[in-house]
Amino acid sequence: MHCIVPEAEEILDKEFPVLDHGFVRLVDYLGSDQRIVQSARVSYGEGTKTYRQDKGLINYLMRNDHTSPFEQVVFTFHVKMPIFVARQWTRHRTARMNEISGRYSVMKDEVYIPASENIAMQSEDNKQGRASEPVDAATAEGIRALMKEDTDRAFASYHKLLDMGIAREISRIDLPLSLYTEFYWEIDLHNLFHFLKLRLDGHAQYEIRQYGIVMLEIVRRVCPIATEAFENHKLNGRSFSGREVEAIKAMLEGKECPLEKREKEIFLDKLR
Repeated sequence: MHCIVPEAEEILDKEFPVLDHGFVRLVDYLGSDQRIVQSARVSYGEGTKTYRQDKGLINYLMRNDHTSPFEQVVFTFHVKMPIFVARQWTRHRTARMNEISGRYSVMKDEVYIPASENIAMQSEDNKQGRASEPVDAATAEGIRALMKEDTDRAFASYHKLLDMGIAREISRIDLPLSLYTEFYWEIDLHNLFHFLKLRLDGHAQYEIRQYGIVMLEIVRRVCPIATEAFENHKLNGRSFSGREVEAIKAMLEGKECPLEKREKEIFLDKLR
């Protein structure tokens, strides 16, 4: 049965803005919550039942990592983002994509410059991230001005080279990582949920999290039951090591936590 979701049809091809020049757009979708339960029940010859039964089945599948029914649902997105975000994005090799090429196209003079409240010093306890507190307003504006000056100079050189007749594939070389790129991205729901779990985590870079937030709401329009199950069991759930399970048992029995200092810090962080 072909799945049509009215809530999804309402947002097809609509651009949802992200950052200063980016967006996410749902181009197409295949399947819905109904496709997940149909796929799961095909082994014993039954299809869609009541909403409550379907919701229970989807939660069972999510909770117990029965992933193949979720792979029956497929999304195609058109996304626009800074290149440094795209390089993080394409580490997820479970999707199919086609990106705009600076060899064929003249790139737009669009770059990402972070808002003042998103400019911070290097974190002291996170080697790959920024501190939680932003720099003062004057420092932030100075940094934004410096970034704009650098990118303006890069674009001036780019267009000068193009005007000289230099090949586009050479002229683009000095364009910055903050330059916006676009691509079509097709992925099944199981792998999309894995992407969102990683990129919505508080340790993920702020900029890519903003895309994750928008995409999660788009997925909710197509598969509301599966999205709720994902949020409950995966996104907001926690897994524990064998030693952490022993620590939980000890705590419930009123005993001292048996974990070493660093293990305990990681364990308690999961409980917050």
